[in-house]
Amino acid sequence: MIYIKIERCTQSTKREMFLKDVASVYCEDSALMEKVKNIKLYRFKEGKKDTCVMSAMAVIEKIGQVAPQEDVENLGESDFIMKHIPYKEEKSVWIVLKILFVTMICFFGAGFTIMAFHNDIDIRSVFESIYFLFTGEENDGFTILEVAYCIGLASGIILFFNHVGKRKITSDPTPIEVEMKTYEDDVEKTLVENAEREGLKIDCGS
Repeated sequence: MIYIKIERCTQSTKREMFLKDVASVYCEDSALMEKVKNIKLYRFKEGKKDTCVMSAMAVIEKIGQVAPQEDVENLGESDFIMKHIPYKEEKSVWIVLKILFVTMICFFGAGFTIMAFHNDIDIRSVFESIYFLFTGEENDGFTILEVAYCIGLASGIILFFNHVGKRKITSDPTPIEVEMKTYEDDVEKTLVENAEREGLKIDCGS
């Protein structure tokens, strides 16, 4: 019996994709297991970023050509994606510039969003009303309310995103990590569906 567990998506800089690159393989016969692991699944074009969608049935068919007497059980995905990303060494200056650009977009974008929200709800009038209600005095524009609000806003953002620099407050995934995982799942599902609809998926007998 040969067991395989195929991952949903595999990225590689190599042109040739083998079974061991996309799946975990187990068999009691170690020699046969190594032979199965080294089954070639696909060869990408040279120097081109490309994506290939393949079904588990195609993999089982290839295994059957190598080990026709063995039964194969797939414990992983029924359809999977292989991505070829050619290795390209980027200059450190260009990487720093891209990081700075993204940082500025996030910083100023978030700042503008917060200011626009405060302007919509007229938070200054709210603070003036609260301050007058509790003290009976007019708000001069800078009180304990503004200070407490700024501290609370920053603390709330840190607690919500569960992230301070490279450290996490708890072991739970951050909201950004959750959203990125959801986005990746949606992209991979769409890639499989599009390949199947356009007849580009490598299936049994292809």
